[in-house]
Amino acid sequence: MSFDRTTIKIAPSILSADFANFGAEIRAIEEQGADWVHVDVMDGHFVPNLTFGPPAVKAFRPHVKTVMDVHLMISPVDAYIDAYAEAGADVLTAHVEAGPHIHRTLQAIRGAGMKAGVALNPGTPAEAIRHVLDMADLVCVMTVNPGFGGQKFIDMTEKVRTLRQMIGDRPVHIEIDGGVDPITAPLVVEAGADVLVAGSAVFKGGSVDTPEVYGQNMKAIRASYA
Repeated sequence: MSFDRTTIKIAPSILSADFANFGAEIRAIEEQGADWVHVDVMDGHFVPNLTFGPPAVKAFRPHVKTVMDVHLMISPVDAYIDAYAEAGADVLTAHVEAGPHIHRTLQAIRGAGMKAGVALNPGTPAEAIRHVLDMADLVCVMTVNPGFGGQKFIDMTEKVRTLRQMIGDRPVHIEIDGGVDPITAPLVVEAGADVLVAGSAVFKGGSVDTPEVYGQNMKAIRASYA
């Protein structure tokens, strides 16, 4: 995993892909220029939706040639860390709101051989993770309330600026998740983000039969902040 912040990474969320054709969808987005593949795990408890468990993530793994970025919107987290490590996650992100011991959770994620991410809901301040930044490889700033794709962007640029200042010279990514498109991408990039999760903005209008649309959509996002 590179921490080169000079290159903004696009991580399409396969929550917006064709559920009957995940392998081909993953290959298509990577061939069209995706830097990472973002996998949203939801438990119907921490968030009001239910998506992928470890067996699904394990099934995705052979198709992912870049970085598999697994975002856990579940509570509790710790009991499932080893399962997602065995499933092949490269980055595993837990929410600071999901449990009382985020430092221990991040330690356990790194201990299982993965990069450790910590996510902040829109209502959670940057200050909540100040004392675990040395344990984190990535901070995921939610720009929607988690649980569903296709939601309207919530402006968190001031939080991103605060986090970038707090991070300093640490090799920590700032990832934006929610409502990223060619209009919102330049706002968060200017504030200091370097990983952009995009679902509908990447997958809209395309399919595995017309994957070039995915490429065009990603190019439009990149062009917005170039």
